[in-house]
Amino acid sequence: MIPLNDENPTHSTPIVVYALIAINVIVFLHQITLGSELDDFFQLYAVIPQELSASFDGVATNQPVPEILTLITSQFLHGGLMHIGGNMLFLWTFGDNIEHDLGHVKFLLFYLVCGVLAGLTHWFFGMQSSVPTIGASGAIAGVMGAYLIKYPKAKILTLLPLFIIWTTVRIPAIYFLGFWFVQQAFSSVASLGMEEASGVAYWAHAGGFVFGAILGPMFGLMSDRR
Repeated sequence: MIPLNDENPTHSTPIVVYALIAINVIVFLHQITLGSELDDFFQLYAVIPQELSASFDGVATNQPVPEILTLITSQFLHGGLMHIGGNMLFLWTFGDNIEHDLGHVKFLLFYLVCGVLAGLTHWFFGMQSSVPTIGASGAIAGVMGAYLIKYPKAKILTLLPLFIIWTTVRIPAIYFLGFWFVQQAFSSVASLGMEEASGVAYWAHAGGFVFGAILGPMFGLMSDRR
């Protein structure tokens, strides 16, 4: 299922959402220019659970960027066009209303905190993994969790495959996001013990979603700004 837009128009320009999309695109364009140096770039700025564990234990990792900061820098790295394209589409679809409800500054803080907590969730279930973890998925999952809490009945215009053709339908957010979360939760459990091979940070997705649903009201999401 691919979300296209929702039925809840905002009354203010989502400048933080636009800025986040722009930063992610700029970083991705920079990645394209790196060529053979891309792996070193990921080693420096991505979350590597094994190295994060070492830093928590007080072991020097000899990296110019403190490992704890990779929980933020990793949120702006992506592995390919499909990766960044999907993430930015979800951010654009669900982020504008949450930014309007929280306000620009609180939304940015909420987004980054969800991303950090999502990264820590992934780390917790694979502390010795040496695979770099990248992507804004965890932070965006937090936005989606908050959206489900605030707008469960909102209709999401969704692109669906129907045999050999594609069609659009309007799906209530509670079903669209609920199905997405169940997928991530099952995949998270299935990936236990296979962090090196799965290649997808399912625990970050599931964790970000749960933390977003919890933190949203704590950030004032349910107070009506409209």
